[in-house]
Amino acid sequence: MSPLSPSPPPSLSTDLYELTMMAGYYVAGMRAPATFELYVRDLPRNRSYLVAAGIEQALEYLEALRFTPEQIGYLRGLPMFEPVPAAFFDEHLPSVRFTGEMWAVAEGTPVFAHEPILRVTAPIGEAQLVETALLATIGFQTSIASKAARVVHAAAGRAVVEFGSRRAHGTEAACLAARAAYIAGCQGTSNVEAGFRFGIPVSGTMAHSWVMSFESEAEAFGRFYELYGGRSTLLLDTYDSVAAAEAVGRSAMRPRSVRLDSGDLAVLSRQVRAILDAHAQTGTRIFATGDLDEHRIAALVAAGAPIDGFGVGTALSTSKDAPALGAVYKLVSFERGGRTIDAMKLSEGKRSYPGAKQVWRQKGGKTPARDVLSLAAEPGPPGARPLLERVMEGGRRTAPPVPLASLREACRRALDELPPGLRRLDRVEPYPVTLSDPLRSLTERLAARAQEPEGTDR
Repeated sequence: MSPLSPSPPPSLSTDLYELTMMAGYYVAGMRAPATFELYVRDLPRNRSYLVAAGIEQALEYLEALRFTPEQIGYLRGLPMFEPVPAAFFDEHLPSVRFTGEMWAVAEGTPVFAHEPILRVTAPIGEAQLVETALLATIGFQTSIASKAARVVHAAAGRAVVEFGSRRAHGTEAACLAARAAYIAGCQGTSNVEAGFRFGIPVSGTMAHSWVMSFESEAEAFGRFYELYGGRSTLLLDTYDSVAAAEAVGRSAMRPRSVRLDSGDLAVLSRQVRAILDAHAQTGTRIFATGDLDEHRIAALVAAGAPIDGFGVGTALSTSKDAPALGAVYKLVSFERGGRTIDAMKLSEGKRSYPGAKQVWRQKGGKTPARDVLSLAAEPGPPGARPLLERVMEGGRRTAPPVPLASLREACRRALDELPPGLRRLDRVEPYPVTLSDPLRSLTERLAARAQEPEGTDR
């Protein structure tokens, strides 16, 4: 493929077993709808909530689902598919499109263990095929948004900018990490592609290499300021942060901010603030970077460090302490012979709940008090609101994409409403998620039936 050729549809961005099962369903004549739900079994350590993200990219993936002749030719040539009838490759795969529906929570919504972030209903082969891509898409962005929410909370109103592109797991991950972080409250990103693609405010400073490229630090600062003026952020710590702050203070420059990237940030920020103020540069902000995370930021805030904003890189763009959520995508019901059959997994430690479900959020005043997991057809508890909304029907979106600014504002409001105990950085406080009576009864009935000996009259 030429470098200038358009990217192929993402249909092969999946695990082989999704395709072997898809072929198996085709051979078995299984075309009826099935429902799968994507959720997280257990929250990572020191997490009492997650922030759902990635729904928009999931919709884009489903809309683009199709197989090219080149992709089909590759699959036909795999030894695993030798027994598969030619009609699967000649007739079925060329016609594959996602034709089902998807229900999802709004991006930026706090969610908890076992709560479906999305629910897919489609002919079983289609619904099976999309598992891997949906898990990767939702799991990654949700992990980053959840981390970003913690970092922003720790900053206590000070600006947080996502600075982690160079540590992300590839360029696309870097771009989507910036998106997820912005939804969860970061004010901007250093990633220019994210700014271009999503309209996220971009922010940058200078590197140590710029300072070292000139004969003196003063010359480096002067040349940068000459070009960028009051938009400049000057990096102080290449040689001596205090001496650099003195040089800036004595100059005629009035940069937007100065950056501290190493050392004792609490001590240095106080020293730099005093120097700048003494030279009537009270409007010059102090921006801190350097392997920051929510815990280091919280400590700086608690110490009263005069830092106006934080750039957070590795810890944020990789969700360093919880880089994988363990999200799963489980079959909960399928149609056979014109009737719906509820399904559940009973494996030890991996038990699932049967049936298509809805999540209801009840408030106690302005604060969420509990969530109720119910069967989708049930009415909700009095005063509760459903979290899952239909976002795709017949393979088509039900509404245009939600502006990122709207998602960000909704996320802010939702996080502000959480009980304070849920937003602590440690000493995790559990949030009550209960089962409705019909769902509990169905779960118990299917579990008991599964324990019956084979051949028992049911």
